[in-house]
Amino acid sequence: MELTALQAQGDGLGAARTGEYRGATVAACFTDPQAEYSALATSCGVYDLGFRAKLSITGGDRVRWLNGMVTNNIRDLAVGHGVYAFLLNPQGHILGDLYAYNRGESISIDTDSSEVEKILATFDHYIIMDDVEVANLSERMTALGIAGPKSHDVLRAAGIQVPQAAPLEVVEARCTCQCECIQCTVVRGEDPRHESYELWLAPSEVRKTWDALVARGATPVGYEALELRRITSGTPLYGVDIRERDLPQETEQMRALNFNKGCYIGQEIVERIRSRGAVHRKFAGFLTAETALIRVGAKIVAGGKEVGEITSVAPLLFAGDEKRIIALGYIRRELAVPGREVAIAEATATIVELPLVAPSRTPREKLA
Repeated sequence: MELTALQAQGDGLGAARTGEYRGATVAACFTDPQAEYSALATSCGVYDLGFRAKLSITGGDRVRWLNGMVTNNIRDLAVGHGVYAFLLNPQGHILGDLYAYNRGESISIDTDSSEVEKILATFDHYIIMDDVEVANLSERMTALGIAGPKSHDVLRAAGIQVPQAAPLEVVEARCTCQCECIQCTVVRGEDPRHESYELWLAPSEVRKTWDALVARGATPVGYEALELRRITSGTPLYGVDIRERDLPQETEQMRALNFNKGCYIGQEIVERIRSRGAVHRKFAGFLTAETALIRVGAKIVAGGKEVGEITSVAPLLFAGDEKRIIALGYIRRELAVPGREVAIAEATATIVELPLVAPSRTPREKLA
């Protein structure tokens, strides 16, 4: 597994440990995952996004071609804006997920490094007589993430002036510092309720940018805290919560679907599900205060019958040092009612609305 650009320049970075995450070797933790998670929610955290890969699609047919490949609307995507989408096979099952950004003369694709090989192979299979070229820019571009209510202030203090932007809007940052300039493209985070940004920059710029943000008050954050944030937000991860056997509507990610864009690969199945009725399973969240161990793959039981399975698990601390376990998984749709109790392994869990409200204190307990 390759090091990210930041990890390759990691002397003095301060990571307590590293690990493999979404196709790359990344910092797992700097101090305490729960405290790092709290920084993302209450102040400002900075994290390595080098596990995300960047592709570029050019050519005169790029918009028409990609619009026929993915589940969201590329045809009407304004310049400087992006969408989240699935890549499906003809049977409607999910081959991968990605963000697509209209950059004017090209379309930028952002996805996990672990998905790149499959996505490139699928793209190549469907480029026949089209004026389309796909290039992998991952060795020439990396990214940092910064999130939290103080993130804009930290960016400004580091000399990175970011204009106001809508969710998934791409803007060019202005350097306002008097020292060595930082050049980067900024993407506003998708969730308007939580302030976050991605900084796309050359690998040669990543370490000095990281150091500048940390020096101005950003807390270094590893992928264990990112997983806590992902799970509490109820966001499924491809390869973990989303598998090739899953159908788009089962994942509850309707943000990835557009029903007015015309034909694309797998569209017939997606439309049939919409017109004839919902799928049988639903992606949902589960919360328990019990100490029984819940593992990925555990079966969900209701009325003495198996009705689902768990795909992600994370521990959290709430006010008063109350430990909870939050899990994500699939359950029979008719049973997915917030407040309903189900059995998972030896525990009794409650189905909860997602996203889950973040803990109201700075947790101290380490990620189990």
